[in-house]
Amino acid sequence: MEITVQTASKSYPIYIKPNGLDELSKVIQKNNFTNLLIITDETVGRLHLDNLRSALPETVDHSVYTVPSGEKAKQMSVYESCQTFALKQGLDRRSCIIAFGGGAVGDLAGFVAATYMRGISFIQVPTTILAHDSAVGGKTAINHPLGKNMIGAFHQPEAVIYHTDFIKTLPDHEIRSGFAEAVKHALIADSDLLNMLMNEIKDLHEMNDEQLTHVLQRGMEIKANIVSIDEKENGLRAVLNLGHTLGHVIESSLGYGKTTHGEAVMIGIVFALHVSKEVLGLSFPIERFEEWVKGLGYKLEIPQDLSFEDAYTGMQRDKKTIAKRPRFVLLETIGEPVLKEVEENVLEQVFDMMNNYIKK
Repeated sequence: MEITVQTASKSYPIYIKPNGLDELSKVIQKNNFTNLLIITDETVGRLHLDNLRSALPETVDHSVYTVPSGEKAKQMSVYESCQTFALKQGLDRRSCIIAFGGGAVGDLAGFVAATYMRGISFIQVPTTILAHDSAVGGKTAINHPLGKNMIGAFHQPEAVIYHTDFIKTLPDHEIRSGFAEAVKHALIADSDLLNMLMNEIKDLHEMNDEQLTHVLQRGMEIKANIVSIDEKENGLRAVLNLGHTLGHVIESSLGYGKTTHGEAVMIGIVFALHVSKEVLGLSFPIERFEEWVKGLGYKLEIPQDLSFEDAYTGMQRDKKTIAKRPRFVLLETIGEPVLKEVEENVLEQVFDMMNNYIKK
């Protein structure tokens, strides 16, 4: 299966199939790269690096740099060490970086590529469900202690190559993390997909290959369509942040890596649904939705030691915020998202309600 992403700056393919690595050599040879740098993490490297290396053309030299797993990869010190390694390996402007791993590795490696010699090529080879969202669209970034993804750049890959067999090795928390982004895509753009998910998916381990491929395909199609219209998040693309305003605050408050991105975003999605009901009169069975996602293994409790005051301060640092007034992606109905400024008292009311209601 192939999807084309068309943006103002470039066009590139997404390949989704069990033997997706077959496409990697073709992309590399087509672009005549001088040499390759694979950036991967400790877990993915141990499990799958040999598979990736066997798919590379023998005519192109490559090197490997391994970073910590998860959000620990997205630190300034790790970013600097990647740049140092690239310089020592003699990468030039005709070189290419291969981001081999989940969303964190993709964000880091993409940012390294975006800033090395003012920008060189990179290829996304995602290994998680979560990366079906992060690998598409050219957002690259590392974290700052005061906010997630605050230091980064827009830099589109040469290709996204999804070898779906990698997903079969994911632990439970990574499956939940990626599936949350699939639910987000359904909420903002595809009511039929949402109905299919809620009616057919009762256990994430029982998704068959056809269901998984459909979820990945629709998620990437939805994101590709939005990115083609708004590459650099000047307007429409912000709707992809449903659930992320509070989700990012939860991630940073717990410490990056203590919960997965998608599991934090799912709490943020439920929060946004309740705010949508309060502000826009959203008619949607939120309680049924909550029971469904809890049945899939998600925990919807806001961390006990996260006060509303601290959460609101974190929301004010969100990239959608203007003049310290948080703006949220809300839903008028399923498939009709809007970006709206929300009053502090409404946010506090929903925050307190979730603290009291979800925990019962």
